[in-house]
Amino acid sequence: MRAGTAHAKAGVLIEALPWLERFHGATIVIKYGGNAMTDEALKEGFAEDIVFLRYAGLRPVVVHGGGPQISEHLDRLGIESTFTAGLRVTTPEAMKVVRMVLVGQVNRDIVGLVNRHGPFAVGLSGEDAHLFTAERKSAMVDGSPVDIGQVGEIVKVEPGAVQALIADGRIPVVSSVARGVDGEVFNVNADTAAAALAVALSAEKLVVLTDVEGLYANWPDNTELIDQLDAAELERLIPSLSSGMVPKMEACLTAVQGGVPQAHVLDGRVPHSLLLEIFTNEGIGTMVMPS
Repeated sequence: MRAGTAHAKAGVLIEALPWLERFHGATIVIKYGGNAMTDEALKEGFAEDIVFLRYAGLRPVVVHGGGPQISEHLDRLGIESTFTAGLRVTTPEAMKVVRMVLVGQVNRDIVGLVNRHGPFAVGLSGEDAHLFTAERKSAMVDGSPVDIGQVGEIVKVEPGAVQALIADGRIPVVSSVARGVDGEVFNVNADTAAAALAVALSAEKLVVLTDVEGLYANWPDNTELIDQLDAAELERLIPSLSSGMVPKMEACLTAVQGGVPQAHVLDGRVPHSLLLEIFTNEGIGTMVMPS
């Protein structure tokens, strides 16, 4: 019995070999969010996966949001929070909370979980060393632009600080807050931020963790998962997607059009989904390739 179990384990390790060879030394940007971020067991599992990647010779970079934590904090402080076209309307008052929660709470939590395994993670905000520069973004409602406050569109990425950390063997953990050129601070979508950083780092992969299995062929009529598609196919599909999936799939599209060879959307509720995607022949979720 023990020999059978040992053989099965050896099989898993050997299956990982071609992927270990292929991705050794590769930079992989992982967007972390959703339920994987609020469930304690999944949080610990995510930290283990990130450290495993580092020990396996990959160079992981984590970009995170923190929607549930921000909403909870705004509620507690009695600050009203509304959404327009899927984006949080961010008043100056709300922005202070967004910044505090993302940089001071969520980022610290992730860094702490990873660093239980060694001196790896270093927390950064998109404001640090001009990592992300953003301009004010409007939401489009019925074809007209609507002001949604301090919500930004990334216009420039200076990845030097992240590259220096990677070169030092560290795991950068980046919160999706950006600077504006006139001293304003912007809340930026974490999916978009992860894609912009993946392009700037010439990453080998962008992985977006979400609360669904991947992209469905024709949701909700059809629950068949699309396991692979190219940029042109995705571009045609985006107008028909649910509002929650749009920023995730647009991030994948931006990444592959910007030179990243592969982008993936995975179910972060599946324990160790990151390792299953990278190191097994089947993979899981939906993979986007360049056209």
